[in-house]
Amino acid sequence: MNEITVNGKVHVIPDSDLEMSLIDYLRNKLDLTGTKNGCNIGVCGACTVLIDGSAKRSCVLKLKKVIGKEIITIEGMEAKDGTLHPIQQAFIDCGAIQCGFCTPGMVMSSYALLLQEKEPTRDRIKKAIAGNLCRCTGYQQIIDAVESAAEIMRS
Repeated sequence: MNEITVNGKVHVIPDSDLEMSLIDYLRNKLDLTGTKNGCNIGVCGACTVLIDGSAKRSCVLKLKKVIGKEIITIEGMEAKDGTLHPIQQAFIDCGAIQCGFCTPGMVMSSYALLLQEKEPTRDRIKKAIAGNLCRCTGYQQIIDAVESAAEIMRS
């Protein structure tokens, strides 16, 4: 059976959908529109989701490649009570959101980093978000937000 887990919920994928891109499935079948489609060629990072804990571009992945995997989207970051994840809150608190289009992908890339490294350096943060393009913030606030979130998550 073709199954994927998205934000903790198992979904059965019909054979007819296996060639669909993951982003199209998330947005059009599951109505999870937080994941953005910026370039559709895997370059801008707006479509970043976590697949088994690693940041991946959902616009270039076919569903058949993620069968049996666990996927987390930006909608899966908040707590059950609706409280924002520390990374999401840090983006707000640090002014790392302007137009907001890149934010879901930035948050997901940051989350993947913080799952692996509890105390990343600024250089490591820069490398982790290097595949995510932002046209508004100049990146300083984003790096500050990831540093702040790492500190909060450690305590």
